[in-house]
Amino acid sequence: MSSNILVIGSTNTDMVIKTKLFPRPGETVLGEQFMMNPGGKGANQAVAAARLGGQVTFITKLGNDLFGQQGRQQFQQEGLVADYILTDPDHPSGVALITVDAHGENNIVVAAGANGALTAADIERATPAFDGCDVVLMQLEVPLPTVVAAARQAAGQGKRIILNPAPAQPLPDELLQGLFLITPNESEAETLTGIAITDDESLEAAARVLLEKGVENVVITLGAEGAYLYTSAGAQRLPTVRTQPVDTTAAGDVFNGALAVALAEGAPLAAAVAFANQAAAISVTRLGAQASAPYRRELAPHALASSSESGN
Repeated sequence: MSSNILVIGSTNTDMVIKTKLFPRPGETVLGEQFMMNPGGKGANQAVAAARLGGQVTFITKLGNDLFGQQGRQQFQQEGLVADYILTDPDHPSGVALITVDAHGENNIVVAAGANGALTAADIERATPAFDGCDVVLMQLEVPLPTVVAAARQAAGQGKRIILNPAPAQPLPDELLQGLFLITPNESEAETLTGIAITDDESLEAAARVLLEKGVENVVITLGAEGAYLYTSAGAQRLPTVRTQPVDTTAAGDVFNGALAVALAEGAPLAAAVAFANQAAAISVTRLGAQASAPYRRELAPHALASSSESGN
């Protein structure tokens, strides 16, 4: 079943070093394996959605450099609609410096480059991209005014908007009020609501704040513990598959890409979250960002259909 998804967001080249331990401030440690991989939250989510069966249009901005050229080639290979993949003549392509420790946890520093030059005017020129989509998926590695403009455009056309609020930052009510779904992790939920996530009671309190601000539905991701779904109809925890993590770098991005595919295909929210949990669990067993995104055939047969039986 095809699903039309519009992803708006960042493209980076990830420079990754594996190390036993993260360095402390002022400390130098000897790393192990070095890799240079395609990344960026927007690109990761677009590729994940495409590999899982979505028909994906991607709006992003690259530099006029080698990394930008490689990014375009990668997107073509993944089958993304590239009509709105833009080139900025004045800024380099985005890069991310990533360290991954022996437990698969990561630290990331991003230099936005051309991602920071994606403007509201670019979104306005890409209006046709909104017409045929079922779901619009965004993150926060491009300027916030651009995200707000895109949300306004999508809401005006009655599209369902998923916002992955990462990297964490306070968000205007205007943006929150137009969202079908927001998908923070625990720390991002605390940034948005001021409520530290420590137990089910605090999960519910944080999610309720977001609903009171106008978000229709909330999914708070919990890493190895799965995800917490909160809607006006109630709340539930949805566990994930236990795996041995190798690299968690793009787990959240794979989760969001999978969630967009499931919702665009008409799955109920609980079934969509279960599908996304399964995809993310596979991704953490592999190194790299986009490289870790699974294909639909790698998920359990009829994963989405079978999980849909549980309903909302």
